[in-house]
Amino acid sequence: MVRERHDLVIIGGGPAGLAAAAAAKEAGCGDLLLIERDRVLGGILNQCIHDGFGLHAFKEALSGPEYADRFIKRVRELDIPVMEKTIVLDLSKDKVLRVSREGEIKEIEAKAVVLAMGCRERTRGALSIPGHRPAGVYTAGTVQNLVNLENIMPGKHVVILGSGDIGLIMARRMTLEGAKVEAVFEVLPYSSGLQRNIRQCLDDYGIPLYLATTVIDIYGPNGRLEGVTVAEVDERRRPVKGTERFVPCDTLLLSVGLIPENELTREAEVLIDSVTQGADVDDSCMTKIPGIFACGNVLHVHDLVDFVSMEAARAGRNAALYAAGRLAGQNKEVAVKAGEGVRYVVPQRISRGEDVSLAFRVTTPSSGRVIEVRDGERVLKTKEETRLHPAEMVWVEMGKMDLEDINSLEVRVR
Repeated sequence: MVRERHDLVIIGGGPAGLAAAAAAKEAGCGDLLLIERDRVLGGILNQCIHDGFGLHAFKEALSGPEYADRFIKRVRELDIPVMEKTIVLDLSKDKVLRVSREGEIKEIEAKAVVLAMGCRERTRGALSIPGHRPAGVYTAGTVQNLVNLENIMPGKHVVILGSGDIGLIMARRMTLEGAKVEAVFEVLPYSSGLQRNIRQCLDDYGIPLYLATTVIDIYGPNGRLEGVTVAEVDERRRPVKGTERFVPCDTLLLSVGLIPENELTREAEVLIDSVTQGADVDDSCMTKIPGIFACGNVLHVHDLVDFVSMEAARAGRNAALYAAGRLAGQNKEVAVKAGEGVRYVVPQRISRGEDVSLAFRVTTPSSGRVIEVRDGERVLKTKEETRLHPAEMVWVEMGKMDLEDINSLEVRVR
């Protein structure tokens, strides 16, 4: 079997992989390779033709393809080698990859690897919705691909389950294409999408949103979806008897969450965080396996692509330094914990203390709260927030940290 050797290999050519590759090259890595399984670079951005990307990174509103194009051009200008239409079959903890490209299988040995594989959608099977199994039940991202890239209209009477951002955006998109979106149903007592998408995609088009309501049955005995039964749910998300109603439709879109694509991560025996379902990393984005880094949605699901690019750039720079033997660290490692009101924090560990940024999500919506970063009873940092929502990631910049003076970090909301 053919074996290649590279200083750095980046798996995934979406927004995270592109930003990591560019940052690694600019950090001095002269021997890197970017691997993408699709025929083109850009990842999910290629089907996101709506605007709103780049507000933080470029201070202007771009569509998904426009945002991706800026990073693709940067990768081309930096003359970074790219292997498209290439699937990574497996990855070992020794950083040896086995890849398949157009029928040829080869091994690639790397000094450092950046995982940037993104995430996939949760499907009907993960929800265990009872009923028939007719045509017309799709994930929201699949319909986004069909409508925006393949010019295929899957249906005319649409119900959307879940108020995730892709579902909200597709509610608007289907309306613009002439479909009737009957309603969006969300099992939680609050929306799981960004507030700007609620306003721009539902309110502006008169599409109703029903909270604490879910689909409990799918009806389509003749092979095509004919309608769904919905019901209100209690605080334990159990259907409330007597609230059931039938909603006729020919298309059901599921926007019920994203799952990081961590099959390769697990193969490499990388420790997975039970909450984020991504790798356990330190402040350089390095996992517990030395030389393997993770960033973007494969690490934890982001709300904005600008934050993906920022995080991936950090991973790319540090991976380049590691490959060159120049990634210095402190002698002590500090654990980072999610405290009261916080669902998770990334990174899970601080081992270097250089320009530390903590990203986290809260457990419930709230307003007028104060975020604290504590070491035991000692408050190291506070940040006032007028509004907090589980759909929106929060960042706290800690700057340079002397780990010898810190025992542990806890992020909490009070």
